[in-house]
Amino acid sequence: MGIRLPEMTLHAKQTIRRWSRSKHQYSYRTSSSVNVPKGHFAVYAGDEEKNKRLVVPISYLKHPLFQALLNQAEQEFGFDHPLGGLMVPCAEDEFINLTSRIMHA
Repeated sequence: MGIRLPEMTLHAKQTIRRWSRSKHQYSYRTSSSVNVPKGHFAVYAGDEEKNKRLVVPISYLKHPLFQALLNQAEQEFGFDHPLGGLMVPCAEDEFINLTSRIMHA
């Protein structure tokens, strides 16, 4: 498993780079986007009408469960989302459950 970790980290970095190149990332600036602590990033979970903004540690990017969620997000939403942020394809409670599993792993 230690051999796969560098390639998983590389994949996560490539995914974030593609996302950060999105035109919305540069134009989407609100007071809430400034309130993300160092070492964290914001994601939006929930349905299209009720998106909940959640802040998670960057360390989650190297976890296989979170990488699978990022792949689903890429397929469903792409990197050009109207909110300008990273939208994940799951309900808020499912996302909290997933992050809780990652935290206790």
